[in-house]
Amino acid sequence: MGTEKRERQKLNRQQRLTELAAQQRRSTTKKRSLQVVGLVALVLLVVLIFNKTGGDNTSSVASTDTVLDTTSDTAVDTPTDSTAPAATTPVVTAPGATLTGDTKCPVTDGSQARVTKFEKAPPMCIDAAKKYTATFDTTEGTIVVALDTAKTPQTVNNFVTLARYKYYDGTVIFRTDTSIDIIQGGGLTNTDAPGYTIADEGTGYKYVEGDLAMARTGEPNSAGGQWFFVAGPKASALDGQGTYVNFAKVTSGLDVVKNILALSSGSGALGGVPSRNVIINSVTITES
Repeated sequence: MGTEKRERQKLNRQQRLTELAAQQRRSTTKKRSLQVVGLVALVLLVVLIFNKTGGDNTSSVASTDTVLDTTSDTAVDTPTDSTAPAATTPVVTAPGATLTGDTKCPVTDGSQARVTKFEKAPPMCIDAAKKYTATFDTTEGTIVVALDTAKTPQTVNNFVTLARYKYYDGTVIFRTDTSIDIIQGGGLTNTDAPGYTIADEGTGYKYVEGDLAMARTGEPNSAGGQWFFVAGPKASALDGQGTYVNFAKVTSGLDVVKNILALSSGSGALGGVPSRNVIINSVTITES
């Protein structure tokens, strides 16, 4: 009798242990299932966030290739498209020397060494009582201008000094804008500058065929070394744009100016570029 009771108690304990073990297994399985479900949910959440914020979302990327040029000597305040393809192979001209300190007046016999960077604007190097002409020797022909020392002595002095330093030798006509009938030069690109600026001289200018005027930015007193020829009547649109100092008049070669304008591609950020390179071989100054 005692033996049967002990056997039953032993069996009951064994059953309870078996049931507890089964419960523990079910609990462990449930926890693992919940962990798996949680992990799957986390992965799905990450995928959802990535799809919303990542991927090929190019429409939100702004292009930085095109910038507004606020430093170049442009006849009108236009953006510079640094990515626009050139109509011709760019001309490469070795830079000249750099002058530091005060700028000295160059020699007048044509033997002056070439300088393309200056620390300071030049002093008065011309005699305003004399007459000055400039002869542009270009790959498209010769252009001669009479410089106006009576109305614009400071501007003429700057141009003559740069020409005598051979600053313009090997530069190009980089802009041919038929919308305002101008051709612009004074560097290899519209960002070239001598390293200083000069004050605007005079005001109320009107622009007609044959004029040679200083280019500048939209800011006053920002001209440096660039200039533009007026080739036709559309340049009158510049009359109210700002002070582009008229400092010379074409006396010979106006047909060359017009022929260069006719080479315009008619497109681009600057209104057009020549279809072939137009190089300024030299600018020679004559005084009398």
